[in-house]
Amino acid sequence: MVRIDLNSDLGESYGRYQLGNDQELMGLITSANVACGFHAGDPDVIAETVTIANQRGVAIGAHPGYPDRQGFGRRYMAMKSSEVEHLITYQIAALAGFTKGHRLHHVKPHGALYNAAAKDPKLALAICRGIQKFDPGLPLYGLAGSELIKAANQIGLPVRSEVFADRAYQADGSLVSRSQPGAVLTDPEVVAKRAVGMVENQAVTAITGEIVNLKADTICVHGDNAAALALIKQLRLALAENGVEITAG
Repeated sequence: MVRIDLNSDLGESYGRYQLGNDQELMGLITSANVACGFHAGDPDVIAETVTIANQRGVAIGAHPGYPDRQGFGRRYMAMKSSEVEHLITYQIAALAGFTKGHRLHHVKPHGALYNAAAKDPKLALAICRGIQKFDPGLPLYGLAGSELIKAANQIGLPVRSEVFADRAYQADGSLVSRSQPGAVLTDPEVVAKRAVGMVENQAVTAITGEIVNLKADTICVHGDNAAALALIKQLRLALAENGVEITAG
């Protein structure tokens, strides 16, 4: 049987500001990427998110980003490799402090950090070294076919290739910028069909029409997508109908 992990970025509320529908989404996903307090989240939100994940049997991953709350971590920041490495280690350790001795499942960089590292070998390597410093056996979730995957393989860090059911792709395998029309997908039928194709065909159609080959170990639907709940419900149904088992592995 074909198996796939289904992940979502959660724990991105902070203070009085609420974002996403974490309670309901936790009942539908197999792994959660929990914001570590730099781009979003705070100590109370982290604690609550970890508690919900443990109650629902959802694997917990760290979701470190640039120190950019105002921009939600979606603005590129020029940083030294050593600064990025320490930034990653710091945020993983912060989340791990709330897991009560349970080993984290993975690390997935957030937003601009993730997208920049997908194309920048030096940045990708800094992220991987930051993870490795905390735990050399902790897997990285990285964009399929990107420099993140290559960097992890280069230093022997476990890695899982990630695909996005609710995001449009460029012909080179990168994600279409959120500033462009059509970058974020909200139609449940469209997203579900794309997810099945990614798993069964290991490919997706780019926004310009080209077929992009990719490896799919884990599928992401963004928790801050207003349609996330409907998307994931339809996606799960479509995968089940096609004999795909959803599991964190």
